[in-house]
Amino acid sequence: MYVKRRLSLVFCLVLLGSLPVMLFPQTSSSRSLQSSGLREGRTGNAGEDDMSAAAASEAFLNAQLALSSPDYRVTAGDVYTLSFMAGTQAVQYHIPVDTTYRIRVANMGIVDAGGKTFPQLKAQVEAVVTNNYPLSGVQFVLTRPAVFRVHVKGEVQVTGEINAWALTRLSSLAAEESLTRFTSLRDVAVRSSGGQTRVYDLFKAFRDGDLTQDPYLRPGDTVTFNRVVRSVSIGGAVVRPGVYQLLEGENIKELVELYGSGFTPIADPTRLEIVRYINSGNIAGDRIYLTPEDIARDFVLEDYDSVMVPEITVLSPVMFVEGAVDAGMTRMITGEGRMIGEASSTAEGSTRLVVPFNKGELYASLVRRNSNWFTAVSDTRNAYIIRGSEHIPINLNTMLYDASYRGEVRIEENDVLIVPFRQYFINVAGAVALPGRYPYIPDRTWDYYIALAGGFRPEQNSRQSVEIQDITGKKMKKTDEITPETTITAKANSFLYHFNQYAPVLTTVLTLVTTFITVQAYMSR
Repeated sequence: MYVKRRLSLVFCLVLLGSLPVMLFPQTSSSRSLQSSGLREGRTGNAGEDDMSAAAASEAFLNAQLALSSPDYRVTAGDVYTLSFMAGTQAVQYHIPVDTTYRIRVANMGIVDAGGKTFPQLKAQVEAVVTNNYPLSGVQFVLTRPAVFRVHVKGEVQVTGEINAWALTRLSSLAAEESLTRFTSLRDVAVRSSGGQTRVYDLFKAFRDGDLTQDPYLRPGDTVTFNRVVRSVSIGGAVVRPGVYQLLEGENIKELVELYGSGFTPIADPTRLEIVRYINSGNIAGDRIYLTPEDIARDFVLEDYDSVMVPEITVLSPVMFVEGAVDAGMTRMITGEGRMIGEASSTAEGSTRLVVPFNKGELYASLVRRNSNWFTAVSDTRNAYIIRGSEHIPINLNTMLYDASYRGEVRIEENDVLIVPFRQYFINVAGAVALPGRYPYIPDRTWDYYIALAGGFRPEQNSRQSVEIQDITGKKMKKTDEITPETTITAKANSFLYHFNQYAPVLTTVLTLVTTFITVQAYMSR
């Protein structure tokens, strides 16, 4: 019972005694300690208090991270808290670590903390106390991780020192805003305070998760980012397109297989293209076409080379769509993200689409898949295909609106599908007062449009005789539905009109005949 009370008392003392120290502000970011304005005993305005609270919170989180990381290394500047019971007296004090890494454990001995992790040091210190004070409830915790300076130089935006702590990795210095376009991530040198230099490859850390290439920084380290030797790009049909820094001896095979992670299923590996700028005879660069043999020989790449892997889909046959299709579309993308066509618009508002297709594909499939091509002005009923010298009518409405329709018209290479513009007017001609074009209004009959044209001319038309033709030239009845671009012609069938048309001619002919007969009779006497 006595032992339990002593242990409870020790625990309370450790908790109460360590909290103020743990909350003491300590920044591990790139801000300097001076700029953070955080010192013991300093007071300030509300802005400074906010900064202090943020720094304190960051220091507390860093301490928690250090306690939960088995590889946290003891660092000069660390502050530890040691608590135990010496008989009936509770003992607690803080142990800072200086650059000698030798720490005194009360009057019980000195421990060398150099090169040790926190768990290793904790076990050693607690063993020393337990040997001297058994059942003392000893506790040894990290209350404030150290912050130290690291020098950064080389191919960086600004050379100088930054703040770091024992869990800061080398990769944290490789932020885009810190590097230049010529910074190498494959050749990063770290010189320790003891003078030993090691070179790391951050690409392996980023790509493969190789943490041996992404070490923790230590006090007094000098990090040098060297200049890139070769940087090439690869795009198109590879799994990982991008810009990569190649090591010595790495060329086209490594670029495709290692860095680009290989070809995609739709890649065409027989037609790789390279644009070369360095050692080129042209100011705009040379274009080099690689054969499979070039790849097998591991074609040598130069700095700034740009490699493009084409897709087999670019070899697909194409057809064209013209006329009243969506002029706002410039690219059509399939569900797989592949481009299936490009569009251009003419000055008249007509659009021309270049559309790849698969051999054997039907127009019904193409039209249904791209129903968003068509707008209110698309005359889908009267579309037609230009195939060589042929004009093949095709009604797209059945494809768009009849679910049971399958269709048999296959697409052929270089077909041109023409979608006319639907003009919403009616032509009225013939024996009316005002022939011309009039706006189409649904559900109106032929006589409505005759009335719009001023009605029949009585001297030319009798019995309201009309001829009606739809857009295709098919004759319609008066009872048929009037559709856009229908032509209504009022026939000139009045007897008086025809008589007036031909009477002068007949009179002239009869006069000539009469005169001729008279002359012949006179001459025969």
